[in-house]
Amino acid sequence: MRRTTRRILAALTACASAALFVTACTGQSSNGGSDGSDQGKEVTITFWHGWSQDHEVKAINDNIAAFEKLHPNIHVKAVANIADDKLEQALRAGGRDAPDAVSSFTTDSVGKFCSANVWADLDPFLKKSGIDPAATFPRAMLEYSRFQGNQCALPLLSDSYGLYYNKTAFAAAGITSPPKTFSEFEAAALKLTIAEGDGYKQLGFMPNYHSYETSPTHYLGQYGATYFDANGKSNVATDPKVAAMFSWQKELIGKLGGYDKLERYRTTFGEEFSAKNPFHTGQVAMSLDGEWRTASLAEFPVGFEWATAPFPVPDDQAETYGRGYQTGTIIGVAKSSQKQTAAWELVKFLATNTDALVSFANAIHNVPSTNEALNSPKLTADPNFKTFIDIAKNPNSSTTPASINGGAYQLSLNNFGYSYEAGKVDLAAGLAATAKEIDEAIDQAK
Repeated sequence: MRRTTRRILAALTACASAALFVTACTGQSSNGGSDGSDQGKEVTITFWHGWSQDHEVKAINDNIAAFEKLHPNIHVKAVANIADDKLEQALRAGGRDAPDAVSSFTTDSVGKFCSANVWADLDPFLKKSGIDPAATFPRAMLEYSRFQGNQCALPLLSDSYGLYYNKTAFAAAGITSPPKTFSEFEAAALKLTIAEGDGYKQLGFMPNYHSYETSPTHYLGQYGATYFDANGKSNVATDPKVAAMFSWQKELIGKLGGYDKLERYRTTFGEEFSAKNPFHTGQVAMSLDGEWRTASLAEFPVGFEWATAPFPVPDDQAETYGRGYQTGTIIGVAKSSQKQTAAWELVKFLATNTDALVSFANAIHNVPSTNEALNSPKLTADPNFKTFIDIAKNPNSSTTPASINGGAYQLSLNNFGYSYEAGKVDLAAGLAATAKEIDEAIDQAK
């Protein structure tokens, strides 16, 4: 799957009262009893997912066929290309037409799904199956699949973010290895920048937030920011890592020519998921991107040597080099399902079976989401893809935590970033206002 930070947040369906929310918004939940599938009863379940490309749908269908072979009494009706808004509406309505097993590309939805009680808490299922989540899944992936102690989802493949760099351009600039710290990164970006007229023939790196994948949250993954304090309040104004990141990014903008000059150059970039991506065309010599870019570079070959590495880290956190931002697909059981036993068996197979995860990861070029699958010898991982496997395995890798109103706090942070990099707002005052906006939005959602 291909991801981008320019996500559209699905709007929550409002209900008139708390009582109405429970009955009308969440559907009728099952009592958690057996549906008979564990005793051999024939059961048909519906599984909704978001994959839509032919090779993706084939890959998930192949895994479903393998599951049905292991569980001949459980039949799966898979429905592809389901967007989150449609999924949320169906789960809130409940009824016979609602799915039994569900998945979503948007980890930002975990807080909404968990708090709205439309995805079942999987802890009882995990305990009954003898699965220790902390031992099974990497820490960051486990973190983005739960909310306030409710493990209402499990990871199902993941994405890691790292550095792509033009080896040919590096050699021409006399750079012998990828940068590991931000000071090394800044030096490389400046060496790799070649001016042309009032613009660039080649830019070392495009740091602006409106560019592809260079969002505040992806940068903050290199700092290990937490976003919220122990009381659930936004700490973006008090965590020094947040201010340090915004200061670093803005200073880099200045050294590379200034915001206006960079923005003019950015408007010349082609589409992100095409052969006109600025890294493909050589317009930028370094890029922050996910593991899927390796497949894109194979699909659209370039006229230079390239390689991957972890994205650099702050100089005062040099020991954490190898970390990266993590996100991924999530999978769970619908709370309204009357066939939760069978649905759980499917979810368990897709999310924890090593062979299933590895074959799926190999087919759609994503990172597996269990520790065993990440270490499987069957995993196709050339040196450039292995970078992202190692990032996923790194204990310092991090993610954005779930929130009751989805990714709204990330949009608030993005909006601040756009204003700050353009010189329209003060750092301290802007972060304080952003923290207040985040807290008020969360309070309203509650």
